[in-house]
Amino acid sequence: MLASFPLFLISFAIYNMIAFITPGTAWESPIFSVPMQSGATWAVSAGDLLLALSLLFLFFEMLKATRSYRRTIVDHMLSTLVFVAALVEFLLVKEAATSVFALLLIMSLVDVIGGWAVSLGSARRDIQIHPAPPAA
Repeated sequence: MLASFPLFLISFAIYNMIAFITPGTAWESPIFSVPMQSGATWAVSAGDLLLALSLLFLFFEMLKATRSYRRTIVDHMLSTLVFVAALVEFLLVKEAATSVFALLLIMSLVDVIGGWAVSLGSARRDIQIHPAPPAA
């Protein structure tokens, strides 16, 4: 059942823990900076880190979608449930009305649509149609 765990639930849980434990968190405030060879400084924020982690989760979710096991449908249903819950939170909770949360929501939507599309494509390839036996 752990293989069917929707990874985006982790991203939304991290967002909610930070947003509700430390209200007023500025997701765009730099946490650290990296000096670049060009002389510029790359400022990395908490929102950037969470989005990068979520992109990694999106990659693994797409890999999970290519499997053709019975639990794959459960995985897609759970991912859809996470997306719907996050959408409701985005629309109804003021702490979720940020660009970071909106981008997490879009990634979750890509996960849901991509997962269903990949699975349906795989299922079509698994179906074999045998010709009818010749009439005697």
